[in-house]
Amino acid sequence: MAKEIEVGDEAPDFILKDQDQKEVKLSDFRGKKNVVLAFYPLDWSPVCTNENKCFTNDLPKFQDTDTEVFGISIDSTWSHKAWADALGLKHRLLSDMKRDAVKNYGLYLEDANIGKRATVIVDKNGKVRYKKVQEILTARDNNDILKALETVKNG
Repeated sequence: MAKEIEVGDEAPDFILKDQDQKEVKLSDFRGKKNVVLAFYPLDWSPVCTNENKCFTNDLPKFQDTDTEVFGISIDSTWSHKAWADALGLKHRLLSDMKRDAVKNYGLYLEDANIGKRATVIVDKNGKVRYKKVQEILTARDNNDILKALETVKNG
């Protein structure tokens, strides 16, 4: 497994499918948008549910900063689809069932076979500009992420 990703690193590229079976390639956003990668352990768990509802509620704020938001977990595209439909989620959920992305970002919890709860902001140049790893039961705060995006936007 790779060492944990750090601010200033080149973001490892990936191709993952979203809940609608559409491929998402991180490098396709280069020169176009900043990207928030919201790694989370599992669909359907209480903390992850609340966090992802918050992302949907705050999506206009992220779009105002020219940012694409992706939730990433080790769940299947089918689980993502059922969960997104049940919660009315508006952002895309990426399936990392092979654990390639979480391992390449150094965010894999081997003992539990899941990804850590972590937020990574990748700027338009493909560089990591923000990273925060949290305790597994601690929800992330979108205000922190939006503040970090302001600094990315302003250079």
